[in-house]
Amino acid sequence: MWQSGDAYEAYIGRWSRRIAATFVRRLDVPASRRWLDVGCGTGALTSAVLTAADPAEVVGVDPSEGFLKTARESVTDPRATFEVADARELPFPDDRFDVTVSGLVLNFVPDPAAAAAEIARVTVPGGLAAAYLWDLAEGMELIRLFWDTATELDPGTADRHEGRRFPLCRPEPMGRLWTEAGLADVSVGEIKIPTVFRNFDDYWRPFLGAQGPAPAYLATLPEARRNQIRELLRSRLPTNPDGSIPLSASAWVVRGTA
Repeated sequence: MWQSGDAYEAYIGRWSRRIAATFVRRLDVPASRRWLDVGCGTGALTSAVLTAADPAEVVGVDPSEGFLKTARESVTDPRATFEVADARELPFPDDRFDVTVSGLVLNFVPDPAAAAAEIARVTVPGGLAAAYLWDLAEGMELIRLFWDTATELDPGTADRHEGRRFPLCRPEPMGRLWTEAGLADVSVGEIKIPTVFRNFDDYWRPFLGAQGPAPAYLATLPEARRNQIRELLRSRLPTNPDGSIPLSASAWVVRGTA
């Protein structure tokens, strides 16, 4: 599901870059710190750290070679390096980083508790550990509206709806994940950004790239069912007189101290 960096960028990358920039600014970390980006994907959060936080270094890790290829091509700052690694078993010694962050990935890790424990382990005492996930149940409208429509047409796929499939993407479970990993001073907040599409095609075409749960599901359907979903969505999405589609996306942010 996570192999093509270009397809991911078309689908979610443009929005993940916006939310990453806001996330890093709100952390307000002093310059010259050592950062780790867990589940760095195509490099959106790493890029935001380099731009807004003036780090000494940023190491990005991800299990997808395809995503890391895109990250290495797009992030050329010598302070950034990228490695293949699993969030549940980070290849670093204890207390290696001043700041450890993770963006839009922990709900896809088979054992989020193991990943959170690793994040706590590699962060220096007194250092910052923070992560954010889309509010897939409500606030991430472009994905939620797709699944609302798809499951209405086929109730048998209700368990695929990401708002139900990923219960971690809510404030209470995220706060509990950090607390149980041994992090202190845990707090959860929210980031919201506009996601305005030029027209319906700008909204729909990225779903055809098979990257992510919704596009991967769509790729399994016969053309007639895909067309049903497309046309029902077209009739329901809010549309401005110029054809643009004004949606928004929100994410929950958890932070704590090692």
